[in-house]
Amino acid sequence: MTAARDVARAIDALRRGWPIAIQAPGEAPLTLLAVETADPVGLAAFAPDGFPLLISSGRAATLKLTNQLAAADPDTPVVIEPAPWLDFNTAVALADPQFDLATPLKGPFRTAAVTRPVASLAAIRLARIAGLLPAFVIDGADPELTITPAGIDGHQDAGTLRLATRARLPVDGAEDAEIVAFRAADSSDEHVALLIGQPNGSPPLVRLHSECLTGDVLGSLKCDCGPQLRAAIQAIRANGWGILLYLRQEGRGIGLVNKLRAYALQDQGFDTVDANTRLGFAVDARDFGVAARMLDLLGQRDVRLLTNNPAKVAGLEAAGVHVAERVPHALPPNPHNERYLATKRDRTGHQL
Repeated sequence: MTAARDVARAIDALRRGWPIAIQAPGEAPLTLLAVETADPVGLAAFAPDGFPLLISSGRAATLKLTNQLAAADPDTPVVIEPAPWLDFNTAVALADPQFDLATPLKGPFRTAAVTRPVASLAAIRLARIAGLLPAFVIDGADPELTITPAGIDGHQDAGTLRLATRARLPVDGAEDAEIVAFRAADSSDEHVALLIGQPNGSPPLVRLHSECLTGDVLGSLKCDCGPQLRAAIQAIRANGWGILLYLRQEGRGIGLVNKLRAYALQDQGFDTVDANTRLGFAVDARDFGVAARMLDLLGQRDVRLLTNNPAKVAGLEAAGVHVAERVPHALPPNPHNERYLATKRDRTGHQL
């Protein structure tokens, strides 16, 4: 059984509410049970005598725990010590910010020293990959299997991506388009590229578009993703030659369910940045190395990039793709996404 398959099994176990372990070199094993998918019976079997809780640094900041010495490093997850009042319902309230306004006062709690920092950080990465809230009951019994931080990192290694197939695909606005599918053996994500026009010796106009079910398919007005997708196809067609990369990184890399949780927090008054950090995730968890790998497999290492996001330029450049020009890609706001667009401009550096 390869390390990659073990990580896939571990993700499945966490989603089913089963415990796993992470073993980092030089550290004791860290056994984990995801709070989101646990139930009282499974929790009692895993940790019958009380339990510590592992949460992300972002979530700890929301809970006002980062002023304690053990939680002072913003890049290190936080361990909450066991307490008689730390039961299943309290663990759920600590993990899920939808309960913050209903139960604003939790505790008191104390944090403990993070004695297995490598495995703890790997656990937070694994939660994001699995699409789960980054909160775990730890140090219980009988894990289903043990994986390593290196295995988790390998599960997202862009270098494992391969070209799977290609076919002609006439689309609205580009009837001469060709679709190319990419996938890796250890991941269910299947990224695609839409090639529009024919190479003409100049760098292609390239758009990196992250999957957005709500915007691309359902026509959500909360974001500008759907209009950006359609406008990108039109811009590439007008340019004569280019590539649209459709990346399966929903919700800026946190997954569909967690994105919808962020939407619910936005309805409570939080912007997109604060909603993500309140959930315990990075502001933007996408990996643009995947896009660079797709371009490499297509034989394109020099591009003109259709974007307002400097992070996309930096991500491609860091992965060895030369961005000859950044081409702006802005669309007018609507009453539902004005704040969203302003947050991208003011808090994440988008050049609208």
